[in-house]
Amino acid sequence: MSETDSTPGRQNSTTRTPPTSDTEANNASVSAFGRVKQQLRGNPLIALLIAGAASIAIIAVLLMWASSPEYRVLYNNLSEADGGRIIAELDTRGVPYQFSNNGQAILVPSENVYPLRLQLAEQGLPRGGDVGLELMQNQAFGVSQFTEQVNYQRGLEGELARSIRSLGPVEEARVHLSLAQPSVFIRDSEPAKASIVLTLLPGRALGQGQVSAIVHMVSSSVPELAAADVSVVNQDGRLLSADTGGNNDLDGSQLEYINEVERSYQRRIENILTPILGADNIRAQVAAQIDFSSREETTETYGPNQAPNEAAVRSRQLSLSFDGEDPLATGIPGALSNTPPGTAPSPINAPDNEEGDNGEGENDPTALQRLNQDDVVNYEVDRNVAHVQYRRGDIERLTAAVVVNYREELNEEGEAVPVALSNEEVNQIERLVRQAMGFSVARGDEIDVVNTPFARSGEEEEVLEWWQRPEILAMAANAGRYLLVGLAALLLYLLILRPLIKRYTQGPVMATAMPAGSTLSTSVGDDDEEDASDTASDEDDETYRRPKRKRKTSLYEHNLQDLREMAQEDPVWSP
Repeated sequence: MSETDSTPGRQNSTTRTPPTSDTEANNASVSAFGRVKQQLRGNPLIALLIAGAASIAIIAVLLMWASSPEYRVLYNNLSEADGGRIIAELDTRGVPYQFSNNGQAILVPSENVYPLRLQLAEQGLPRGGDVGLELMQNQAFGVSQFTEQVNYQRGLEGELARSIRSLGPVEEARVHLSLAQPSVFIRDSEPAKASIVLTLLPGRALGQGQVSAIVHMVSSSVPELAAADVSVVNQDGRLLSADTGGNNDLDGSQLEYINEVERSYQRRIENILTPILGADNIRAQVAAQIDFSSREETTETYGPNQAPNEAAVRSRQLSLSFDGEDPLATGIPGALSNTPPGTAPSPINAPDNEEGDNGEGENDPTALQRLNQDDVVNYEVDRNVAHVQYRRGDIERLTAAVVVNYREELNEEGEAVPVALSNEEVNQIERLVRQAMGFSVARGDEIDVVNTPFARSGEEEEVLEWWQRPEILAMAANAGRYLLVGLAALLLYLLILRPLIKRYTQGPVMATAMPAGSTLSTSVGDDDEEDASDTASDEDDETYRRPKRKRKTSLYEHNLQDLREMAQEDPVWSP
């Protein structure tokens, strides 16, 4: 069916065909897009609101990113059981957390790290996979003696492992115990033994004194366990516990003692000279010779003989015996032989002519025949017994070397120049060093003080400027985050919001100033409905081409265009 337009100057013929479903869908989508586009053009406030909301959303996201807390490690290398307990506790407290290192590390906000560690430690977290003597609290009734012994051994191993992990350089510790096995036969009894495996923190090491402390702690905690039966091994398989049975070789503890003695004397020298010369103007080194030999000495000293009247009498023994006429009965037993002899006259009363030489007269029957007198005197003899045991680690000799920098003075031009110290100042420094280190001539100590300028090239390179300090860099990083947010907000305003506001607020004014005839010129036929449809299609195509020319239209024209599109889509509809 064809129809001819009677309007002069133009003749159009159209053929109506039944629309298909695809065509209808395409037309519907195009018409919907055009309707939305026309609505946005007709109401510029909608585009302005959308742009403002997007800008606010972007600024809010950037502010959230800038103010997000810094996360730090709460615990690392956690077991799955400990990780689950800690996460449950964090969820209960409402603390945010993150995971790292494949789930083995838990991160929390930096301001909550130390409070959470203290609070979780109060609840016994993390447990580290070891059970202590609390295992004995949950014993079931009627368990066997073997089970009790195994649980006791596990609890003792766990307690010792916890104690060892409390040391600073130790990250993880495992303890294996072999308890003593009693026997009725002494030769069949087995002593207790222990093995300890230590995992040290990166870059940390245990000194020989710390290893000895671990050995003695374990040996003191287990019955019948000697220190020699405790073995300590690190994660690299190196034996840390040395044989303490012999003292012939120089062990690590002796080397540490020598270093500690030398550092002690070095600190003494530097502390007494630093207030005078400055910390950067003095360097001191001390070498110590220490005797670690063990000696015992016993001495007995006897003094010279003294005069009898000066010496102390220890004991005296006096013995006197004499023999005269035989007083015993002799001869044939009988009455005559039993008759006592007559009384002999006293030697004092004896006549002078009856005494012989030495009281032994041959003709006097009463004279004495023998006289013995013994007098033994024991005097005290001087004796000094000394038992001396020399201590190990005695200082045999000290040598100190002290280097003093030149003194800086201003010259005539006002520049700082190095100036050597005078001999009197050097001697004064040497006297101070002698007093600080306890100088001993008998010991053979030596001191050497040298005054020379220091080379400061290396030290000046290590000095950081104020803008290179870590705290300044951290502050700059935080300020940079907020500065980035402000810059993004400024760009959004200048590039998006400001052009939109300027465009849609000045559009109606420009449209009003335009002539009425230049806005839109169209002719619609009242007689032919198809001509109106064709004209609307042509005007619709022209409307889609208008944004390329950036033409400003008024609100009346937008409403008129909407009515035309509605008439084109549904000619039967009437408002």
